[in-house]
Amino acid sequence: MAGVTRHLIDRGDGAAVELFQAEATGAAPAGAILFVHGNQGGLLLGAKEFADDGTLLRFSSRLNITAAAVSQPGFGASDGPADFCGPSTQRAIMAALSFLKQQPSVAPERIVLYGNSRGAVASAMVAAQFPDLKAVVLSSGVYDLEAVFLNSPPGLQRAIETEAGLSKEAFLKRSALHHAQKIRSETLLLHGRHDDRAPVAQAESFSKALSDAGVPVSLSIFECGHRIPREHSQAALRPFLQRIFGAGVTSH
Repeated sequence: MAGVTRHLIDRGDGAAVELFQAEATGAAPAGAILFVHGNQGGLLLGAKEFADDGTLLRFSSRLNITAAAVSQPGFGASDGPADFCGPSTQRAIMAALSFLKQQPSVAPERIVLYGNSRGAVASAMVAAQFPDLKAVVLSSGVYDLEAVFLNSPPGLQRAIETEAGLSKEAFLKRSALHHAQKIRSETLLLHGRHDDRAPVAQAESFSKALSDAGVPVSLSIFECGHRIPREHSQAALRPFLQRIFGAGVTSH
């Protein structure tokens, strides 16, 4: 992982948050992107996934930005327990964003948050609390958790019940649809039309709520399931990042 550094930062309550990053190479501060992982099939790798598969170096070098990834509580070396996208996870993401804003290589007004699956659930909630993000990318997320709980696969239901509980308050703290009016950052939604974990109607409803709140939002729907192939998402993601980070961006 040459060129990638690992950091343990404080969540704000004494708990450790793991972050990996690859810095931009230019002398002047540049933009940054923070990735938030999904469930990872029970492997619990956390942010290390993005370091190991080359994502951080690829984004950093091709976009000339700082690319980072954060481990959610209970994943990687971030202190747990996991709380299924809840307040502890959201605080971990915000701690990582605050860490990035303090880096000399980062222009703090040009940070993009990119969450996938359960990472999108948490990142959408963070966007409602961190209004100065340059943009947000949310892939395969659920934005009204209670509305989809009963029709979720049994394994996902167990995870939600174990980590979060099933109270109205627990669902509300994990459902960005009900907080859309607090979001100010431009948002790109990526979603599979045949997603069996996060129904496409979730993305459609959230897109409308953001638009009604005056947020610039784009929704790209692909002919696939929960996992969106990279070649599909690229068509929407590349021009979005080109505009956010500058004309020099050619690929991800």
